[in-house]
Amino acid sequence: MEPLSHRGLPRLSWIDTLYSNFSYGADDYDGEGNEEQKGPPEGSETMPYIDESPTMSPQLSARSQGGGDSISPTPPEGLAPGVEAGKGLEMRKLVLSGFLASEEIYINQLEALLLPMKPLKATATTSQPVLTIQQIETIFYKIQDIYEIHKEFYDNLCPKVQQWDSQVTMGHLFQKLASQLGVYKAFVDNYKVALETAEKCSQSNNQFQKISEELKVKGPKDSKDSHTSVTMEALLYKPIDRVTRSTLVLHDLLKHTPVDHPDYPLLQDALRISQNFLSSINEDIDPRRTAVTTPKGETRQLVKDGFLVEVSEGSRKLRHVFLFTDVLLCAKLKKTSAGKHQQYDCKWYIPLADLVFPSPEESEASPHVHPFPDHELEDMKMKISALKSEIQKEKANKGQSRAIERLKKKMFENEFLLLLNSPSIPFRIHNRNGKSYLFLLSSDYERSEWREAIQKLQKKDLQAFVLSSVELQVLTGSCFKLRTVHNIPVTSNKDDDESPGLYGFLHVIVHSAKGFKQSANLYCTLEVDSFGYFVSKAKTRVFRDTTEPKWDEEFEIELEGSQSLRILCYEKCYDKTKVNKDNNEIVDKIMGKGQIQLDPQTVETKNWHTDVIEMNGIKVEFSMKFTSRDMSLKRTPSKKQTGVFGVKISVVTKRERSKVPYIVRQCVEEVEKRGIEEVGIYRISGVATDIQALKAVFDANNKDILLMLSDMDINAIAGTLKLYFRELPEPLLTDRLYPAFMEGIALSDPAAKENCMMHLLRSLPDPNLITFLFLLEHLKRVAEKEPVNKMSLHNLATVFGPTLLRPSEVESKAHLTSAADIWSHDVMAQVQVLLYYLQHPPISFAELKRNTLYFSTDV
Repeated sequence: MEPLSHRGLPRLSWIDTLYSNFSYGADDYDGEGNEEQKGPPEGSETMPYIDESPTMSPQLSARSQGGGDSISPTPPEGLAPGVEAGKGLEMRKLVLSGFLASEEIYINQLEALLLPMKPLKATATTSQPVLTIQQIETIFYKIQDIYEIHKEFYDNLCPKVQQWDSQVTMGHLFQKLASQLGVYKAFVDNYKVALETAEKCSQSNNQFQKISEELKVKGPKDSKDSHTSVTMEALLYKPIDRVTRSTLVLHDLLKHTPVDHPDYPLLQDALRISQNFLSSINEDIDPRRTAVTTPKGETRQLVKDGFLVEVSEGSRKLRHVFLFTDVLLCAKLKKTSAGKHQQYDCKWYIPLADLVFPSPEESEASPHVHPFPDHELEDMKMKISALKSEIQKEKANKGQSRAIERLKKKMFENEFLLLLNSPSIPFRIHNRNGKSYLFLLSSDYERSEWREAIQKLQKKDLQAFVLSSVELQVLTGSCFKLRTVHNIPVTSNKDDDESPGLYGFLHVIVHSAKGFKQSANLYCTLEVDSFGYFVSKAKTRVFRDTTEPKWDEEFEIELEGSQSLRILCYEKCYDKTKVNKDNNEIVDKIMGKGQIQLDPQTVETKNWHTDVIEMNGIKVEFSMKFTSRDMSLKRTPSKKQTGVFGVKISVVTKRERSKVPYIVRQCVEEVEKRGIEEVGIYRISGVATDIQALKAVFDANNKDILLMLSDMDINAIAGTLKLYFRELPEPLLTDRLYPAFMEGIALSDPAAKENCMMHLLRSLPDPNLITFLFLLEHLKRVAEKEPVNKMSLHNLATVFGPTLLRPSEVESKAHLTSAADIWSHDVMAQVQVLLYYLQHPPISFAELKRNTLYFSTDV
């Protein structure tokens, strides 16, 4: 038997498969800040699509949200998801317990579906039949067989889980289950006909309509709800949804089963059969995507959809964009009255035969896009963080659900605004017949994905056409059922038990890349998600004229609730005529792109984890490890008598007989000399090995410092300066004054705030104050070049605030509760403190010491 590689399989745990949707989602918003009335749950599509995509979570399955699926199994006492690899066998029990609980629900759903079948058959032979035998057999085709297969499987698996033994074997049960997938194939082939028959019968027979609209599903044994009402249409989808679930569970079981366990080869075999089954089904038909026929008589399919921000009539609107095989359609959800099905309203469409991308010259002539002010984006983040905190407090205090829902709604509104206003990367498309459209995206990754998907379809023989109003109505009407992306990508749409993401520092080494067909000037960028959108965090050096670049560059990336890492590989363009006027950057060509989930179980180890990401035939090798924010807060004093890193600033200045440490002066001078116009200076990470080399040279007070600085990459120099401040044994603005800074920045009265904040500066030791004022003026000069370097005062405050204020370990414990709370509480305030001084008129050391304000208090 051929061994099955784990790589490429969905990295989703069984917990992800047991889900429930938060009530504020895309379906409640029209994309322009107006709430929609909630309609009934959506119905099933015309045909199934079984999700085997590694990038798509089962939560996105269109109809798997009904029928009481959202139950969380109780883990065995003393265990929790996320146990270490050594406890793999205990994790097996967790996985199996969860699957068993969902299997019980599934069997109850199949029972509910079968319940009306017998009485319907009994009446079929009478003078007044509800349905004919043929109709009954079509609607309930293979349901009895599927029920018996799963009942037998459940009955055999249940005692093995309940009477747990670490050596228990159950691989043969999963292998047998997989071997019976032929029954599912027959069910899938009949699925479309079954749905159509059920719909026709409902329309023609009131009695059957009543039966099919309210089938009673028995609740789990331990559930308080004895029954749940579900439609027949929703239940008929359950077998299709189940195959995906079973495959995910097999993947998780394999992950937590030792290779030498007797179950391992059996589970591998079951997974291979299941994966092959999914692939064969989806190759035969791509039914979820089937819409209507094209003008050429071919089946029009949905290829891609998602939420994009459109700039329309000078304002930003959130649109749901649908790419079909021959047309791009831009839509928004219509407002509907309660009880009515929701529908999309078409804003515009372009046949792909008429769609063109503008040249750099045409982009130049287009109106310039003004980015949203940074300070307003920061304010939104602060509001979101404060609301998250309030929600957690309400939950901890067992507050009223109405109050929690109100807070969640407020949080959604703020997250929605952030999502709407944060993107700044232009994506322009033209209709060759005249009109142009502009979307704003948060990442080059998305822009490339949309462009590639459209260009791939345009390689086919496409014809231009005009849709009649009826055709457009049919196409737009199909969008609601066909869509693959259901919710606006904001955290308030996530389940409460979903991972809050990682907070801390991700260390990434980009090693090398292979697979290029010809020599090129190549580099990589790294992006992570933050507050629902992606931010570029690091960039390797350009490796010139090669097919096998070897960067071996290490970066330290700060994570703020991040769940994904993206790697993009570019070919550097040196042609200055190809400048994008929207962002003043030369347009480099994307050679490949890939994304991986930051799985806490994989990442949160002390050891490096090496992986390969495949992108368009290119393979990029990289390693990563993660340091939680709790760990990164530790400021460790240096044990050396000499050196500058980790040594008190007063000791360094006294030794050097300087007012500002030499390392600070030299790094600032070099950045101002050749890095002040560098895009993302201080935000883009420098190479970690270069930073460590500079650290060693400064610590040794080497005579070659100036020569080394002049040759070093400017981002490494900027990174060395940040590292110096981060490794001070106490922050530049001191532990002692930290609580007062937190209180001062929270004052509402401007005069009181000014008095307090200036008094706190005067209270700093002189070396700290002089160095702070020196750095302040430097950062202001950097921000003056914002049109070129994209670094505003707000961006700089975000980078440096925590570095200059983050307290040492003892202080941290007094102020912080959990890793996820750190960003939402103190870090936001740290950013605001530095921002206050950056926005303040010039502060002179002499004036500050001489002036006495109206009053002052001891700190």
